[in-house]
Amino acid sequence: MGLMDKVKGMLGQHGDKVSKGIDKAADMADSKTKGKYSEKIRSSSRKAKEQTEKYGREGGGSQGGGSEGPRGGS
Repeated sequence: MGLMDKVKGMLGQHGDKVSKGIDKAADMADSKTKGKYSEKIRSSSRKAKEQTEKYGREGGGSQGGGSEGPRGGS
């Protein structure tokens, strides 16, 4: 089993935790930049969560995390 297969398997099992971590990181970045890059941060976090879900499905897991941006997509 290759490294990518292991990563996909873990994302399949823990995708919801990864998604929450992405949201936390996005919120922190938004806070540190005082909202100057909010739209770019939201867009990037949404894309990261989409990839997390994609790889999680490839790893055989069912994803519970949504693909909304930080703070529930607001």
